[in-house]
Amino acid sequence: MNLKQLEYFVRVAELGSFSKAARVLGIAQPALSRQVRLLETDLRETLLLRNGRGVSLTEGGKRLFEHSVGILQLVAHAREDIGASRDAPTGRIVVGLPPSIARQVTLPLIDAFRSQLPRARLAVVEGLSAHIAEWTATGRVDVGLLYNPEPQPALETTPLLEEPLMLVQAAARRAGRGPVPLRDLADYPLVLPERAHTFRRLIETQAAHTGVKLDVAWEVSSVPTIIDLVCAGHGCAVLTASAVAASPRGAELRVRPIGEPTVVSVLCMAISAHKRPTPLGLKVMALLREITIPTVAATRAPAQRG
Repeated sequence: MNLKQLEYFVRVAELGSFSKAARVLGIAQPALSRQVRLLETDLRETLLLRNGRGVSLTEGGKRLFEHSVGILQLVAHAREDIGASRDAPTGRIVVGLPPSIARQVTLPLIDAFRSQLPRARLAVVEGLSAHIAEWTATGRVDVGLLYNPEPQPALETTPLLEEPLMLVQAAARRAGRGPVPLRDLADYPLVLPERAHTFRRLIETQAAHTGVKLDVAWEVSSVPTIIDLVCAGHGCAVLTASAVAASPRGAELRVRPIGEPTVVSVLCMAISAHKRPTPLGLKVMALLREITIPTVAATRAPAQRG
């Protein structure tokens, strides 16, 4: 097994085709197939199932894919760390953002990155906080922003800011005004994400502590779709002000703070606990902090118009 074989295997797995991978890698397809076969022979394991539409991973292939992505990321970081100059970090970095933050932060982040780090490359991926935590722990993401991460040995997290959760209603449907006591949430049909979502766990835990049973009318794990359902009158949502501000339908909503007690969501920055940040990583972490905190904080006042 060698790094070139792992790189070839990962590219075939990602593209689902030997012919596509050969074109991207710039090598002949027979040579690519031979290297993957040598890898399978060395491991004594079939990694890819060939079919008329391309290839798919076997169970052994899925396990090797996870390891390979992490290994290749570590090698890339080692090269970047050694080759980066003090004044102009180089290399490629992957940033993971939850959708509500991505809408507000991606453009200013790219503008600042292009201006301050012209020799480096940036990739931005979106996902639920649980997914970003997993991607960061396994090396697919270098720096992630996520809400309310659970403690785990593979992650090092730093709180950036706190956001109170809000009851979100359709403004056109005689929505109430003013704060909503947590005990009164039982009176509202709610459109909430599935239980894996951090907002759902947070509000249900706090409701249980207060002896409140929530009326979950619909389970939807897409914030834009939740907002569409609220605007259509299918229920209310529990979201942060920044999530509402990121929506193009924000003007159709009324946002009311939840109180007695206040329920707070914590936005954190996460990196792998098992590898030292590169110069590029440190610079991007600083940019994320500089951009995210004022950007998200600015959404609170206009959004809290209940």
